[in-house]
Order: sequence, then structure tokens, then C-alpha cells
Amino acid sequence: MVRGMSPGYLNSSRPYVPQPGMRSQPTAQFPRTRRQSLRIWWREIDRVLLLLVLALMAVGAIAVAAASPASARRLSGAAGSLGDLHFFWLHLAFQLMGLAVLLGTALVPLAAVRRAAILFAGLMLVALALVPFVGSEVNGARRWLDVGIRFQPSEFLKPAFLVASAWVLSWRLRDPELPVIAVSGGVLAVVVVLMMLQPNLGDAILIVAAWGALVVLAGLPLKRVGLLAGGGVALLALAYLTYDNARHRIDSFLGGGTSYDQVDLAARTIMAGGWTGSGLWLGTRKMMLPEAHTDYIFSVIGEEFGLLVCGLVVVLYLAIVLRVLSRLIDEDNLFTLLSAAGLITLFGGQAFINILVNLQLFPSKGMTLPLVSYGGSSTIAQCLTLGLLLAITRRNPYLLRETFALPRAAGDVR
Repeated sequence: MVRGMSPGYLNSSRPYVPQPGMRSQPTAQFPRTRRQSLRIWWREIDRVLLLLVLALMAVGAIAVAAASPASARRLSGAAGSLGDLHFFWLHLAFQLMGLAVLLGTALVPLAAVRRAAILFAGLMLVALALVPFVGSEVNGARRWLDVGIRFQPSEFLKPAFLVASAWVLSWRLRDPELPVIAVSGGVLAVVVVLMMLQPNLGDAILIVAAWGALVVLAGLPLKRVGLLAGGGVALLALAYLTYDNARHRIDSFLGGGTSYDQVDLAARTIMAGGWTGSGLWLGTRKMMLPEAHTDYIFSVIGEEFGLLVCGLVVVLYLAIVLRVLSRLIDEDNLFTLLSAAGLITLFGGQAFINILVNLQLFPSKGMTLPLVSYGGSSTIAQCLTLGLLLAITRRNPYLLRETFALPRAAGDVR
């Protein structure tokens, strides 16, 4: 009880009126210990989503162990040989770092997520602009920066940019006349141009698709959605005519491929195991598959563990996507709705593009299978994406949240 307050105050329904010499309002401090804060976080976080993510990471560890011998032997030469489990041990180290990033990000409060996303997106945009000049080249693509450790700026820029864009688009709640889509779209255009210079057509398409989901949810009229979609098709046609990498991949896909084509080899590998697979380390077709531990790891899963396990992996991705969407059904905070929808579109879109490429149903894009493929930047960036999702979708039923009217959100946006 505050000093000077009458004992009957707590049982009175009358509003509190401060007395002379007293503080303007009764205050009470409830200091939290670190353990109490973690308990609150554990109650608020989506534990089902966290469990699904951990299960997918476990699948990834087993899959990289299966694919590691093929890639290690393929990359061994006169300069030295790699152990069969070389990529597996490295992948475990990357997974531990990614798990630390995931949990650390999930602990960040929502308000801090918005601020950090803007700063991080700006930093990664600068790094992306440096890639064409000082980046490292691998397999004909210049996508990495080497600053003691090698990382791919575009992987980290994608989730940060989408969260920052969601924050900008949510401004229309305060002023519907703000040109939020024009501002966000202008930055997106810069990002896409920088990605195409690497070249990185796959990530450019993916981030545009995720941004498109944001603006549709933000209330862009269907007429303008159609114009944006038509503009996207026109840009793809322009890329086909002027961009050798895109033209080669599309022609290879439409032509059905050859016995030496990567996508054709991946399709043959995934079918070689039948329904139940040949068994761990018993696959043979994977030894001819380029990038078995990264882009085509889904085919290795098919050969060694069978099509049934491939189906389970697809179900696991679907479960993660549907879990996030179900969490957003009754969401009344526009920023939370937009950012979570954009992030899950990014994550799910990359997963299913990779799977379709392995099934010879989509042109090769050079995308990894999220949380399953080997990779340093890829693994840590995907953990960052899911950590942001866990932080953004935290629920505290005792706190008021910003509300918005859906009919108004469906109106015209400038």
C-alpha cells in the first residue's frame, strides 16, 4: 500500500484522487527475476511451433549425414581429401549457432524487434551493395562477403526487410494517405537489382513474392494487385530475354533436361529409393549428384529413406506453415499479422520451390531446403527467420493490443 492511502482504497470503487504531497498515482513495483521472465516467455511463446522447428532441424542433421559422403568425395582431390562426415560435423556446429540465434531472437520483445529489424535491414542492404565489388565468387555467382567469416548478405536481408516493410505498411492505421507501398516498393526495387547483379534470380523472385503477400494483406485493391502481378510477369520475360542464367535454366526445364542435367539427376536419385529407401549410406545415385548436401538434399532423402519419408518432410513443412497461419486467424495487431505472414511466406516458399526443383517440376533456382540443407549462412538465417516468428507471435492475453478494422484495411492504399 502506498503511504498516505486509506486502507479502504483497495476495496473502494471510487477513482483514486491523489492527496497533497503524494505521488500522482499509486505505484507498485514487481521486479522480475530472470527465472520469472523466462517462465513468462515460455507461457507466451508458441511451443508447438518451436517443437516442429526442432524436429525439422533433427531431420536436417540426419539428411546431411546421409549426403555428406557424396559431397566430400566429390570435392576431394589432389590437394587433399575430406572425411565422409566432414559436412555433417560442420552442419552440427552451424545448427548449434543457429539454435542460439533462434532462441536469442525469440526472447526479444515485439517493440525491440521492429527497431532491430530496421537497423539490421539497413546494415545488410549496405553489405549487399558491396557484394558485386568485393564479394567472393563460388560456382560462377558472387553472393558472399568474407570478413573473417564468409556469409551471404541476401539471406539475412530477406527476413529483416520483410519485418521492416511490415512496420512501414502498418503506418496506414495512423494515416491512410501515407504512400507506404510506394516507399516499401522503392526499397524492394533496389534490393532486387542488387540481387540480380550477383546473379541471384531465385532470391529476387522469393522476396518479391513475400512482399506481394504483405501488400495484399495490407489492403492493396485487387486492381492494383493485378497490375503488380502483370509487372512481375513482364520483368520475368525481360529477364529471360536479357539474362543468360535465367534463360538457360528455363530452357533446360522446358526442354525436359538431359541425362547430365542437375534437375534430371535429382529426379532420378529421388526415385531410386522407392517407397522405403535403400538405407543410410547405401545409396549410389547420390554419388553422381552435384550439391547433394545443399540444393539436392531432398533427393538424397528420397534415395536413402524413401518416398514415405519425403512425404513426412513435406508434411512437417506444411505443419509449420499452417501452425503460423492458425496463430494469425484472430490476430488484431496489423504489424504482427503482416510481419508473420511475410516471414512464413518466405520460409514456406523457399522450402516448396526446392522440393519442386528436386521433383523436376520447377526450374533450378540454387535454393537450399530450409533447416535441412547444409549451409552456414542459410542455416543461421533460417533460424533468424523462425526466431523472429516466435518473437512476433508471442501472446499475452493480459495485455491490450492495437486493433484495426478489416473493412478499412481492404480499402485503397497509396
